[in-house]
Amino acid sequence: MFKGQPKGLFALALANTGERFGYYTMLAIFMLFLQAKFGFQGAAASQIYSIFLALVYFMPVVGGVLADRIGYGKCVVTGIVIMFAGYCFLAVPTAANTLGLILMFGALLLISVGTGLFKGNLQVLVGNLFDEPKYAAKRDSAFSLFYMAINVGAMFAPSAATAITNKFLAKAGLIYKADIPALAHQYLDGTIVADKTAQLEGLMAQMPGEQISSMDLGAFCSYYIEHLSAAYNMGFAVACVSLIVSILIYFFTRSWFKHADVNAKQAKAAGDANYVELTPKQTRERIVALCLVFAVVIFFWMAFHQNGQSLTWFARDYTTATCEGWLRIGFNIWALALIAISVYTIFGIFQSEEFKGKLMNAIVTAVLCGGAFAIYRGLPTVMDIYPQLFQQFNPFFVVALTPISMAVFAALANKKSEKHPEGREPSAPMKIGLGMFVAALGYLIMIFGSLGQASPAELAGTVSPDPVVPTYLISTYLVLTFAELLLSPMGISFVSKVAPPKFKGLMMGLWFAATAVGNYLSSIPGLLWNNVPLWANWAILMALCVIAGTIMFAMLKKINAATNA
Repeated sequence: MFKGQPKGLFALALANTGERFGYYTMLAIFMLFLQAKFGFQGAAASQIYSIFLALVYFMPVVGGVLADRIGYGKCVVTGIVIMFAGYCFLAVPTAANTLGLILMFGALLLISVGTGLFKGNLQVLVGNLFDEPKYAAKRDSAFSLFYMAINVGAMFAPSAATAITNKFLAKAGLIYKADIPALAHQYLDGTIVADKTAQLEGLMAQMPGEQISSMDLGAFCSYYIEHLSAAYNMGFAVACVSLIVSILIYFFTRSWFKHADVNAKQAKAAGDANYVELTPKQTRERIVALCLVFAVVIFFWMAFHQNGQSLTWFARDYTTATCEGWLRIGFNIWALALIAISVYTIFGIFQSEEFKGKLMNAIVTAVLCGGAFAIYRGLPTVMDIYPQLFQQFNPFFVVALTPISMAVFAALANKKSEKHPEGREPSAPMKIGLGMFVAALGYLIMIFGSLGQASPAELAGTVSPDPVVPTYLISTYLVLTFAELLLSPMGISFVSKVAPPKFKGLMMGLWFAATAVGNYLSSIPGLLWNNVPLWANWAILMALCVIAGTIMFAMLKKINAATNA
């Protein structure tokens, strides 16, 4: 799995892991922050969230064009510095007024610009490592490993955000209750009804701080909103620390990948043997093929990036706030981490060439599984669940399933015959098409979980009186992860392989621009949230995935012909 990969892959993957940990820590609580601090309704919060995500993924187009001229490494370093400034501003507690909004939007703009310079160009550097013939066959597996490393950072992010939020709430004598932010804003705005006032008073009585009992209800509402918002600010500060780690890794390991920091202009001038000049026709055909792929993946990202908004709302409003039994292990990040690592050591047992290696992997596997079981035995019988914790399942599944997906595709690639001399592994565009259909199945699960539930409008900012078990969301994240592994790392690898050398930065930027469009369109369920039955949101996403998958398969022949030329 790791054998034979260039050292630069691991250096760049680790640098990206740190940056992604900070980003996903922020993203895990960003929607909750918007609604808690500013009292935004679902539609407004969804618009802000989606526009921010769209900017984060559109700016790599600008970063790619710039890198094609001045170099990838320069853009990566500049991007980290700008991102750091953005996260610092976002971490500063401000009043929920016009100035507070301006500072927040300014911070989001800096994060978007910095990510645009960093994200796509770092992945171009990874792709350039595999322009060398001796590494070319390992490109797809390398991007799977790179993608896994991204998700290591993302896996720990929700728990980090939750731990920091809880710590600062506890200092203020508070605990998190999902109902309170919306009810508090309703009370302060004078729009709350009598039965909701009684509910708010009951929640106030559950707060552990001695000073809370002496407050009137209005003072408590302001106090809770202020301290919850400040706790979220401290969660955003984590990104500043993780970026420092990323930049240190990048500079200390730069000698491992410095040779890959060469754009087409520099490679041609230096007479690089790996540089290939395409004809205008080949260049045009490849760009058209890539753009067709970009158009399809828009709909995947629209469906996939519900994790920070509508799926988090479902976790908050329609899913039980506690869990019992074996499901508890899924809400402890350390147990999940041990399980994920054990998947790799199990593969190590079979892949090690010497008995000593097999034995060591077997022993480590036993220790890891024993540790996970010990953590499970020590968990409380009934565990509280915070909405953002569900977001750790997707990266956990990515990390745990990556070696399995790599093994499956490697086995298919080795199934060579007279009819299939290159093996039976599907092409990247075919994997993308399959991924769309798999994503549709994920939202079918959500439809079943939503049947019989009151609409969001009927709940009016409170939680369902008959919430569903966490299994629905966990299963949805599992299926969406299968789709993601078919689509995202394969798509990035495909772009790095097929993009004309002169436009590598631009083409990688356009891959993220497609993601940006999908991210913006992900606001549609948020806009419809209070206007349609709950199940209808998921049905719309499911239908779009099926349509996009069908279109992808209809274009396969044309795309494969252009990219194999």
